[in-house]
Amino acid sequence: MNLRALHAFSAVISEGSVTGAAKAMNLSQPAVSRLISVLEAELKLKLFRREGRSLSLTDHGQEFAREAGRILAGVRELPAIAEEIRNRRSKIFRVVSMPRTSLSVVAPAIARFSEAHPDVKVSLDVRSRRELESWIAGREYDMSFGNVPISVATATSVPLARAALEVLMPVGHPLAAKGEVTLQDLTSYVLIQNHPGQMLRRQTDVLFDTQGIRIEHEILATTSGMAQQLVAEGAGLTILDRLSTFATDDRVVTSRPLLPQTWVKFGIIRHRDDEPNPLVDLLTEFLRNRIRECAQLCAASGSIVSIERGG
Repeated sequence: MNLRALHAFSAVISEGSVTGAAKAMNLSQPAVSRLISVLEAELKLKLFRREGRSLSLTDHGQEFAREAGRILAGVRELPAIAEEIRNRRSKIFRVVSMPRTSLSVVAPAIARFSEAHPDVKVSLDVRSRRELESWIAGREYDMSFGNVPISVATATSVPLARAALEVLMPVGHPLAAKGEVTLQDLTSYVLIQNHPGQMLRRQTDVLFDTQGIRIEHEILATTSGMAQQLVAEGAGLTILDRLSTFATDDRVVTSRPLLPQTWVKFGIIRHRDDEPNPLVDLLTEFLRNRIRECAQLCAASGSIVSIERGG
């Protein structure tokens, strides 16, 4: 990808115009316009609507802008990384979590790991599963925690837990009076779902399609964390695995098992060719301990199962 064109795209957004972007980049306006055209041609996407001399982002442009910002932020970190290498500073233990379990499992495990090993410098990132193939191939992290198994040929995974899907709802919601919630029950309410194509959305779409159920009223959220917050605000209900619900405030929201019962697995993901790393083994144990805690807290329902070695 043309990195200069990506910078031009970002500059037009931040400066609000081609004129402002040209001034910020010390280029002519036609040069910035050409860079935008090059980027659109390379991506095969129309990023801007051109109305006279003004530009506004298209829907595709808005989606791409979110990803482009993350990429450029990473590029800006390269000089600092190079400086660390030049100065032979201690190696950073780089961990990435998929959003759903970042707060309920990974953050508590990292906190305890850091307390036990204060000499280890940890970098924790949260990235979506759809980026999995690129960051695995680039070997950007020492380990990841997220949904398993995975189909990326360059990666290997070790399952640590399986969790049942549940329906998250505000405390006092009519469905909270039920011991279990069916898919059909959800058709009477607003359902907060991830955007089509995201991992959890694909799983729930299969459930609804199998039952021949269509959801008429929905709100789309980019992340499960946002879906949880929308539930807390009373906007609707969402489907979430039991392990991830431990990041919610049980004074505001509650959950009920979903029927038919559906399970998802979580575990460690690494590049297939990564060398053994004692830090990975240590953090894996902290993750296992956190999962065991969660499983114990919902032992009565059995909605979380810790997968022990060899299991």
